[in-house]
Amino acid sequence: MTSKVAEEALGYEQARDELIEVVRRLEAGGTTLEESLALWERGEELAKVCRRWLDGARARLDAALAEEDEGGETGGE
Repeated sequence: MTSKVAEEALGYEQARDELIEVVRRLEAGGTTLEESLALWERGEELAKVCRRWLDGARARLDAALAEEDEGGETGGE
């Protein structure tokens, strides 16, 4: 299918949009079994890319919130 480098170069929105198109094609039917399997595999790859982006975003948010909490706790009480 695609190389790991090309897959990692996809932004979240690009991967999401391509995944939507893959799902649309699978739902529409009219593809051969081989084409359907290739689409399914591509969809799985794209879903992993999206998951990595979302996990990364969650980690960044958690880190920012932790820093914010640490800053608030060091105030005088």
